[in-house]
Amino acid sequence: VGRDEPLLEVSTDKVDTEVPSPAAGVLTEILHQEGETVAVGAALARIGEAGGASAPAPAAAAPAPEPAPAPVAAAPVAPALAAAPAAPVVAAASPENQGEAQGKIRSSPLVKNIARENNVDLAQVPATGSGGTRVSKGDILGFIEQGKTAAPAPSVVAAAAPAPAAIPAAAPAPVAAPAIPAFAAGERISIEPMTKMRKIIADGMVNSRRTSAHVTTFFEADFTNIARLRERVKKSFEAQNGTKLTFLPFVIKATLDALKAIPVVNASTDGENIIYKNDYNVGIAVALDWGLIVPVIKNADMLSISGLARASQDLANRARAKQLKPDEVSGGTFSITNFGLYGGLTATPIINQPQLAILGLGGIHKKPWVVETPDGDALAIRSIGVLSLSFDHRIIDGAVGDQFLAHVKKTIEMTDWEAML
Repeated sequence: VGRDEPLLEVSTDKVDTEVPSPAAGVLTEILHQEGETVAVGAALARIGEAGGASAPAPAAAAPAPEPAPAPVAAAPVAPALAAAPAAPVVAAASPENQGEAQGKIRSSPLVKNIARENNVDLAQVPATGSGGTRVSKGDILGFIEQGKTAAPAPSVVAAAAPAPAAIPAAAPAPVAAPAIPAFAAGERISIEPMTKMRKIIADGMVNSRRTSAHVTTFFEADFTNIARLRERVKKSFEAQNGTKLTFLPFVIKATLDALKAIPVVNASTDGENIIYKNDYNVGIAVALDWGLIVPVIKNADMLSISGLARASQDLANRARAKQLKPDEVSGGTFSITNFGLYGGLTATPIINQPQLAILGLGGIHKKPWVVETPDGDALAIRSIGVLSLSFDHRIIDGAVGDQFLAHVKKTIEMTDWEAML
Protein backbone atom coordinates (compact mmCIF):
# COMPACT_ATOMS: atom_id res chain seq x y z
CA VAL A 1 0.00 0.00 0.00
CA GLY A 2 1.10 3.56 -0.60
CA ARG A 3 0.99 6.37 1.90
CA ASP A 4 -2.49 7.98 1.97
CA GLU A 5 -3.89 5.19 -0.21
CA PRO A 6 -7.43 4.22 0.95
CA LEU A 7 -6.97 1.31 3.35
CA LEU A 8 -10.36 0.72 4.97
CA GLU A 9 -13.71 2.30 5.67
CA VAL A 10 -15.12 2.99 9.13
CA SER A 11 -18.91 2.97 9.23
CA THR A 12 -21.00 4.40 12.07
CA ASP A 13 -24.74 4.93 12.31
CA LYS A 14 -24.23 8.45 10.96
CA VAL A 15 -21.27 8.51 8.61
CA ASP A 16 -18.98 6.33 6.47
CA THR A 17 -15.36 7.48 6.53
CA GLU A 18 -12.54 6.28 4.30
CA VAL A 19 -9.29 5.81 6.29
CA PRO A 20 -6.02 6.25 4.36
CA SER A 21 -2.84 4.31 5.03
CA PRO A 22 -0.56 6.26 7.41
CA ALA A 23 2.58 4.89 5.71
CA ALA A 24 3.82 3.08 2.63
CA GLY A 25 4.61 -0.61 2.95
CA VAL A 26 3.01 -4.05 2.99
CA LEU A 27 -0.21 -4.86 4.82
CA THR A 28 1.02 -7.73 6.98
CA GLU A 29 -1.94 -8.31 9.27
CA ILE A 30 -5.65 -7.46 9.37
CA LEU A 31 -6.71 -7.43 13.01
CA HIS A 32 -10.47 -7.06 12.52
CA GLN A 33 -12.77 -8.40 9.84
CA GLU A 34 -15.51 -6.53 8.04
CA GLY A 35 -18.61 -5.94 10.14
CA GLU A 36 -16.85 -6.09 13.52
CA THR A 37 -17.43 -3.38 16.11
CA VAL A 38 -14.08 -1.94 17.17
CA ALA A 39 -13.29 0.25 20.18
CA VAL A 40 -12.08 3.78 19.55
CA GLY A 41 -8.28 3.85 19.48
CA ALA A 42 -7.88 0.11 18.86
CA ALA A 43 -5.32 -1.10 16.30
CA LEU A 44 -6.95 -2.14 13.02
CA ALA A 45 -4.05 -3.52 10.97
CA ARG A 46 -0.26 -3.73 10.79
CA ILE A 47 1.92 -2.43 7.99
CA GLY A 48 5.49 -3.62 7.48
CA GLU A 49 8.29 -2.45 5.23
CA ALA A 50 8.04 -3.46 1.60
CA GLY A 51 10.17 -6.54 0.93
CA GLY A 52 10.71 -7.18 4.64
CA ALA A 53 10.88 -10.75 5.92
CA SER A 54 7.98 -10.16 8.29
CA ALA A 55 5.60 -9.46 5.44
CA PRO A 56 4.02 -12.63 4.04
CA ALA A 57 3.60 -12.53 0.28
CA PRO A 58 -0.18 -13.16 0.17
CA ALA A 59 -0.85 -10.15 2.38
CA ALA A 60 0.62 -7.79 -0.19
CA ALA A 61 -1.75 -9.00 -2.88
CA ALA A 62 -4.96 -9.49 -0.95
CA PRO A 63 -6.92 -6.58 0.47
CA ALA A 64 -9.31 -7.07 3.37
CA PRO A 65 -11.98 -9.57 2.32
CA GLU A 66 -15.18 -8.06 1.00
CA PRO A 67 -18.00 -10.64 1.14
CA ALA A 68 -20.82 -10.54 -1.35
CA PRO A 69 -23.91 -8.62 -0.27
CA ALA A 70 -26.21 -10.87 1.71
CA PRO A 71 -29.58 -11.42 0.03
CA VAL A 72 -31.31 -11.86 3.40
CA ALA A 73 -32.98 -8.44 3.28
CA ALA A 74 -35.10 -9.50 0.33
CA ALA A 75 -36.20 -12.79 1.87
CA PRO A 76 -39.36 -11.58 3.65
CA VAL A 77 -41.00 -10.62 0.36
CA ALA A 78 -40.34 -13.95 -1.37
CA PRO A 79 -43.41 -15.84 -0.08
CA ALA A 80 -45.72 -13.03 -1.13
CA LEU A 81 -44.31 -12.98 -4.66
CA ALA A 82 -44.45 -16.76 -4.97
CA ALA A 83 -48.23 -16.65 -4.59
CA ALA A 84 -48.57 -15.71 -8.26
CA PRO A 85 -46.58 -18.36 -10.17
CA ALA A 86 -48.13 -17.46 -13.52
CA ALA A 87 -46.88 -13.88 -13.42
CA PRO A 88 -44.04 -13.10 -15.86
CA VAL A 89 -40.71 -12.34 -14.22
CA VAL A 90 -37.93 -10.31 -15.82
CA ALA A 91 -34.59 -11.72 -14.63
CA ALA A 92 -32.19 -9.29 -13.01
CA ALA A 93 -28.45 -9.59 -12.50
CA SER A 94 -27.67 -11.77 -9.53
CA PRO A 95 -26.40 -9.70 -6.59
CA GLU A 96 -24.45 -12.72 -5.41
CA ASN A 97 -22.57 -13.01 -8.70
CA GLN A 98 -22.02 -9.28 -8.86
CA GLY A 99 -20.66 -9.29 -5.32
CA GLU A 100 -18.26 -12.14 -6.18
CA ALA A 101 -17.02 -10.27 -9.23
CA GLN A 102 -16.45 -7.10 -7.27
CA GLY A 103 -14.67 -9.01 -4.54
CA LYS A 104 -11.94 -9.97 -7.05
CA ILE A 105 -11.30 -6.37 -8.12
CA ARG A 106 -8.76 -4.37 -6.11
CA SER A 107 -10.53 -1.34 -4.67
CA SER A 108 -11.37 0.29 -1.37
CA PRO A 109 -14.54 -0.46 0.61
CA LEU A 110 -15.77 3.02 -0.32
CA VAL A 111 -15.43 2.27 -4.05
CA LYS A 112 -17.23 -1.05 -3.62
CA ASN A 113 -20.07 0.65 -1.73
CA ILE A 114 -20.43 3.23 -4.52
CA ALA A 115 -20.49 0.40 -7.08
CA ARG A 116 -23.17 -1.51 -5.20
CA GLU A 117 -25.33 1.59 -4.71
CA ASN A 118 -25.18 2.34 -8.44
CA ASN A 119 -25.43 -1.28 -9.69
CA VAL A 120 -22.00 -1.10 -11.33
CA ASP A 121 -19.86 -4.16 -12.04
CA LEU A 122 -16.34 -3.13 -11.03
CA ALA A 123 -14.90 -5.53 -13.60
CA GLN A 124 -16.17 -3.15 -16.30
CA VAL A 125 -14.56 -0.04 -14.79
CA PRO A 126 -11.17 0.94 -16.31
CA ALA A 127 -8.66 1.05 -13.44
CA THR A 128 -5.98 3.73 -13.17
CA GLY A 129 -4.74 3.20 -9.60
CA SER A 130 -1.60 1.20 -8.72
CA GLY A 131 -0.50 0.92 -12.33
CA GLY A 132 -3.92 -0.03 -13.66
CA THR A 133 -4.62 -2.80 -11.14
CA ARG A 134 -6.83 -0.88 -8.69
CA VAL A 135 -10.13 0.90 -9.25
CA SER A 136 -9.96 4.29 -7.54
CA LYS A 137 -12.80 6.49 -6.37
CA GLY A 138 -12.20 8.77 -9.34
CA ASP A 139 -12.45 5.79 -11.70
CA ILE A 140 -15.87 4.67 -10.44
CA LEU A 141 -17.31 8.19 -10.24
CA GLY A 142 -16.07 8.99 -13.74
CA PHE A 143 -17.50 5.73 -15.07
CA ILE A 144 -20.92 6.48 -13.56
CA GLU A 145 -20.83 10.10 -14.76
CA GLN A 146 -20.09 9.09 -18.35
CA GLY A 147 -23.06 6.76 -18.37
CA LYS A 148 -21.06 3.80 -19.69
CA THR A 149 -23.20 1.37 -17.78
CA ALA A 150 -26.89 1.06 -17.10
CA ALA A 151 -28.31 -0.22 -13.87
CA PRO A 152 -29.65 -3.77 -14.26
CA ALA A 153 -33.35 -3.90 -14.78
CA PRO A 154 -35.16 -4.51 -11.52
CA SER A 155 -37.23 -7.61 -11.17
CA VAL A 156 -40.74 -6.86 -12.36
CA VAL A 157 -43.48 -9.03 -11.02
CA ALA A 158 -47.20 -9.04 -10.88
CA ALA A 159 -48.20 -8.34 -7.32
CA ALA A 160 -49.97 -11.08 -5.51
CA ALA A 161 -53.51 -10.39 -4.48
CA PRO A 162 -53.62 -9.30 -0.86
CA ALA A 163 -55.13 -11.72 1.57
CA PRO A 164 -58.85 -11.06 2.03
CA ALA A 165 -59.67 -9.23 5.20
CA ALA A 166 -61.09 -11.39 7.94
CA ILE A 167 -64.74 -10.74 8.69
CA PRO A 168 -64.96 -9.48 12.25
CA ALA A 169 -67.01 -11.54 14.63
CA ALA A 170 -70.24 -10.08 15.85
CA ALA A 171 -68.96 -8.68 19.10
CA PRO A 172 -69.31 -5.28 20.76
CA ALA A 173 -65.52 -4.87 20.98
CA PRO A 174 -64.08 -2.89 18.01
CA VAL A 175 -61.92 -4.84 15.58
CA ALA A 176 -58.65 -3.36 14.30
CA ALA A 177 -58.70 -2.51 10.61
CA PRO A 178 -56.64 -4.83 8.41
CA ALA A 179 -53.25 -3.57 7.28
CA ILE A 180 -53.34 -1.75 3.96
CA PRO A 181 -51.36 -3.76 1.39
CA ALA A 182 -48.25 -2.10 0.00
CA PHE A 183 -49.41 -2.73 -3.56
CA ALA A 184 -52.63 -3.59 -5.35
CA ALA A 185 -53.49 -6.92 -6.90
CA GLY A 186 -52.08 -7.24 -10.41
CA GLU A 187 -49.93 -4.12 -10.07
CA ARG A 188 -46.51 -4.31 -11.74
CA ILE A 189 -43.85 -3.47 -9.17
CA SER A 190 -40.12 -3.59 -8.53
CA ILE A 191 -38.62 -4.20 -5.11
CA GLU A 192 -35.43 -2.61 -3.83
CA PRO A 193 -34.15 -3.12 -0.26
CA MET A 194 -33.45 0.06 1.71
CA THR A 195 -29.81 1.00 2.10
CA LYS A 196 -28.35 1.22 5.59
CA MET A 197 -28.46 5.02 5.45
CA ARG A 198 -32.08 5.03 4.29
CA LYS A 199 -33.08 2.80 7.21
CA ILE A 200 -31.31 5.14 9.64
CA ILE A 201 -33.01 8.18 8.10
CA ALA A 202 -36.42 6.49 8.21
CA ASP A 203 -36.02 5.45 11.85
CA GLY A 204 -34.77 8.91 12.82
CA MET A 205 -37.68 10.72 11.17
CA VAL A 206 -40.32 8.47 12.73
CA ASN A 207 -38.62 8.64 16.14
CA SER A 208 -38.55 12.44 16.01
CA ARG A 209 -42.26 12.66 15.22
CA ARG A 210 -43.02 10.31 18.09
CA THR A 211 -40.75 12.14 20.53
CA SER A 212 -41.45 15.83 19.91
CA ALA A 213 -44.72 17.74 19.70
CA HIS A 214 -43.94 19.37 16.35
CA VAL A 215 -45.27 22.84 15.61
CA THR A 216 -44.07 24.97 12.68
CA THR A 217 -44.28 28.75 12.36
CA PHE A 218 -43.53 30.78 9.22
CA PHE A 219 -42.18 34.29 8.64
CA GLU A 220 -41.42 36.14 5.41
CA ALA A 221 -38.12 38.01 5.46
CA ASP A 222 -36.77 40.72 3.15
CA PHE A 223 -33.33 39.64 1.89
CA THR A 224 -32.93 42.59 -0.50
CA ASN A 225 -29.99 44.20 1.31
CA ILE A 226 -28.14 40.87 1.47
CA ALA A 227 -28.94 40.11 -2.19
CA ARG A 228 -27.55 43.46 -3.32
CA LEU A 229 -24.44 43.03 -1.18
CA ARG A 230 -23.84 39.55 -2.62
CA GLU A 231 -24.13 40.90 -6.14
CA ARG A 232 -21.54 43.61 -5.43
CA VAL A 233 -18.92 41.48 -3.71
CA LYS A 234 -19.45 37.92 -4.96
CA LYS A 235 -16.44 37.89 -7.32
CA SER A 236 -13.98 39.41 -4.87
CA PHE A 237 -15.33 37.26 -2.03
CA GLU A 238 -14.84 34.04 -3.99
CA ALA A 239 -11.36 35.09 -5.09
CA GLN A 240 -10.37 35.85 -1.51
CA ASN A 241 -12.06 32.94 0.27
CA GLY A 242 -12.17 30.19 -2.33
CA THR A 243 -15.91 29.69 -1.96
CA LYS A 244 -19.08 31.35 -3.18
CA LEU A 245 -21.02 33.76 -0.99
CA THR A 246 -24.53 32.37 -0.59
CA PHE A 247 -27.43 33.43 1.62
CA LEU A 248 -26.70 30.61 4.08
CA PRO A 249 -23.89 32.19 6.18
CA PHE A 250 -26.04 35.29 6.73
CA VAL A 251 -28.93 33.12 7.93
CA ILE A 252 -26.59 31.17 10.22
CA LYS A 253 -25.28 34.41 11.72
CA ALA A 254 -28.79 35.77 12.27
CA THR A 255 -29.84 32.46 13.82
CA LEU A 256 -26.90 32.49 16.23
CA ASP A 257 -27.91 35.96 17.39
CA ALA A 258 -31.43 34.67 18.09
CA LEU A 259 -30.14 31.57 19.89
CA LYS A 260 -28.21 33.75 22.31
CA ALA A 261 -31.25 35.96 22.89
CA ILE A 262 -33.63 33.01 23.44
CA PRO A 263 -31.47 30.20 24.91
CA VAL A 264 -34.25 27.61 25.31
CA VAL A 265 -34.16 27.07 21.54
CA ASN A 266 -30.53 25.96 21.91
CA ALA A 267 -31.44 23.39 24.55
CA SER A 268 -32.36 19.70 24.75
CA THR A 269 -34.18 17.51 27.25
CA ASP A 270 -33.08 14.75 29.60
CA GLY A 271 -36.12 13.15 31.20
CA GLU A 272 -37.86 15.96 33.07
CA ASN A 273 -34.82 18.27 32.88
CA ILE A 274 -34.07 20.95 30.29
CA ILE A 275 -30.38 21.05 29.33
CA TYR A 276 -29.31 24.54 28.24
CA LYS A 277 -26.29 24.45 25.95
CA ASN A 278 -23.53 27.04 26.28
CA ASP A 279 -21.95 25.96 22.99
CA TYR A 280 -23.48 26.92 19.66
CA ASN A 281 -22.94 24.00 17.30
CA VAL A 282 -25.05 24.43 14.18
CA GLY A 283 -25.89 21.44 12.00
CA ILE A 284 -26.33 22.09 8.28
CA ALA A 285 -28.43 19.53 6.38
CA VAL A 286 -26.68 18.30 3.22
CA ALA A 287 -28.52 16.40 0.50
CA LEU A 288 -26.57 13.44 -0.89
CA ASP A 289 -27.27 11.29 -3.92
CA TRP A 290 -27.78 8.39 -1.50
CA GLY A 291 -29.51 10.14 1.40
CA LEU A 292 -29.20 13.02 3.86
CA ILE A 293 -26.62 13.97 6.48
CA VAL A 294 -26.26 16.85 8.95
CA PRO A 295 -22.60 17.81 9.55
CA VAL A 296 -22.02 20.25 12.39
CA ILE A 297 -20.18 23.58 12.49
CA LYS A 298 -18.71 23.51 16.01
CA ASN A 299 -18.56 26.83 17.92
CA ALA A 300 -20.23 28.57 15.00
CA ASP A 301 -20.68 31.75 17.01
CA MET A 302 -16.90 32.25 16.92
CA LEU A 303 -16.84 32.48 13.10
CA SER A 304 -17.28 35.46 10.79
CA ILE A 305 -19.48 35.48 7.69
CA SER A 306 -16.54 34.35 5.57
CA GLY A 307 -15.64 31.69 8.14
CA LEU A 308 -19.19 30.34 8.15
CA ALA A 309 -19.23 30.30 4.33
CA ARG A 310 -15.98 28.32 4.20
CA ALA A 311 -16.98 25.94 6.99
CA SER A 312 -20.41 25.12 5.58
CA GLN A 313 -19.05 24.58 2.06
CA ASP A 314 -16.16 22.44 3.32
CA LEU A 315 -18.50 20.19 5.31
CA ALA A 316 -20.88 19.85 2.37
CA ASN A 317 -18.06 18.94 -0.03
CA ARG A 318 -16.57 16.34 2.31
CA ALA A 319 -20.02 14.92 3.08
CA ARG A 320 -20.57 14.24 -0.63
CA ALA A 321 -17.09 12.70 -0.86
CA LYS A 322 -17.68 10.51 2.24
CA GLN A 323 -14.76 12.15 4.03
CA LEU A 324 -16.50 13.36 7.19
CA LYS A 325 -15.20 12.27 10.58
CA PRO A 326 -17.67 10.83 13.13
CA ASP A 327 -17.30 13.82 15.47
CA GLU A 328 -18.32 16.13 12.61
CA VAL A 329 -21.85 14.72 12.52
CA SER A 330 -22.52 14.79 16.26
CA GLY A 331 -22.83 17.35 19.03
CA GLY A 332 -25.17 19.73 17.22
CA THR A 333 -27.33 22.03 19.34
CA PHE A 334 -29.50 23.45 16.53
CA SER A 335 -29.99 22.63 12.85
CA ILE A 336 -30.67 24.54 9.63
CA THR A 337 -31.97 23.07 6.38
CA ASN A 338 -32.14 24.82 3.02
CA PHE A 339 -34.98 23.57 0.83
CA GLY A 340 -34.79 26.57 -1.50
CA LEU A 341 -31.96 25.12 -3.60
CA TYR A 342 -34.47 23.97 -6.21
CA GLY A 343 -36.88 26.86 -5.79
CA GLY A 344 -39.02 25.45 -2.98
CA LEU A 345 -40.91 28.19 -1.15
CA THR A 346 -41.12 26.58 2.28
CA ALA A 347 -41.59 23.30 4.15
CA THR A 348 -42.08 21.92 7.65
CA PRO A 349 -38.72 20.40 8.65
CA ILE A 350 -38.50 17.58 11.18
CA ILE A 351 -36.51 18.24 14.35
CA ASN A 352 -33.08 16.61 14.54
CA GLN A 353 -33.20 14.79 17.89
CA PRO A 354 -32.34 15.47 20.67
CA GLN A 355 -32.50 19.13 19.66
CA LEU A 356 -35.61 21.21 20.25
CA ALA A 357 -35.91 23.11 16.97
CA ILE A 358 -34.82 23.35 13.34
CA LEU A 359 -34.89 26.34 10.99
CA GLY A 360 -35.78 26.01 7.32
CA LEU A 361 -34.75 28.44 4.57
CA GLY A 362 -36.96 28.55 1.50
CA GLY A 363 -36.16 29.91 -1.92
CA ILE A 364 -35.53 33.66 -2.17
CA HIS A 365 -37.47 35.25 -5.03
CA LYS A 366 -38.07 38.76 -6.32
CA LYS A 367 -41.66 39.89 -5.87
CA PRO A 368 -43.75 43.06 -5.48
CA TRP A 369 -43.57 44.20 -1.86
CA VAL A 370 -45.13 47.06 0.08
CA VAL A 371 -42.47 49.32 1.59
CA GLU A 372 -42.86 52.34 3.81
CA THR A 373 -41.45 55.65 2.56
CA PRO A 374 -41.57 59.21 3.96
CA ASP A 375 -44.39 59.84 1.51
CA GLY A 376 -46.37 56.75 2.51
CA ASP A 377 -46.59 53.17 1.31
CA ALA A 378 -45.21 52.20 -2.08
CA LEU A 379 -44.72 49.08 -4.15
CA ALA A 380 -41.15 47.91 -4.80
CA ILE A 381 -39.44 44.80 -6.14
CA ARG A 382 -37.79 43.05 -3.20
CA SER A 383 -35.99 39.73 -2.64
CA ILE A 384 -38.28 37.82 -0.28
CA GLY A 385 -37.76 34.43 1.35
CA VAL A 386 -39.83 32.34 3.76
CA LEU A 387 -38.29 31.19 7.03
CA SER A 388 -39.85 28.26 8.88
CA LEU A 389 -39.16 27.06 12.40
CA SER A 390 -40.26 23.63 13.61
CA PHE A 391 -40.03 23.45 17.39
CA ASP A 392 -40.90 21.06 20.20
CA HIS A 393 -44.07 22.42 21.79
CA ARG A 394 -43.42 20.35 24.93
CA ILE A 395 -40.67 22.79 25.87
CA ILE A 396 -40.99 25.82 23.57
CA ASP A 397 -44.27 27.72 23.75
CA GLY A 398 -45.81 29.11 20.57
CA ALA A 399 -45.08 32.70 21.56
CA VAL A 400 -41.42 31.84 22.18
CA GLY A 401 -41.12 30.16 18.79
CA ASP A 402 -42.57 33.25 17.12
CA GLN A 403 -40.25 35.54 19.10
CA PHE A 404 -37.27 33.51 17.97
CA LEU A 405 -38.15 33.60 14.28
CA ALA A 406 -39.08 37.29 14.49
CA HIS A 407 -35.60 37.92 15.92
CA VAL A 408 -34.00 36.05 12.99
CA LYS A 409 -36.10 38.05 10.50
CA LYS A 410 -35.22 41.39 12.08
CA THR A 411 -31.51 40.56 12.15
CA ILE A 412 -31.58 39.56 8.47
CA GLU A 413 -33.33 42.77 7.45
CA MET A 414 -31.71 45.37 9.73
CA THR A 415 -28.04 44.33 10.10
CA ASP A 416 -25.25 46.24 8.35
CA TRP A 417 -23.86 43.08 6.76
CA GLU A 418 -21.23 44.84 4.68
CA ALA A 419 -19.47 45.94 7.85
CA MET A 420 -19.29 42.28 8.92
CA LEU A 421 -17.58 40.95 5.78
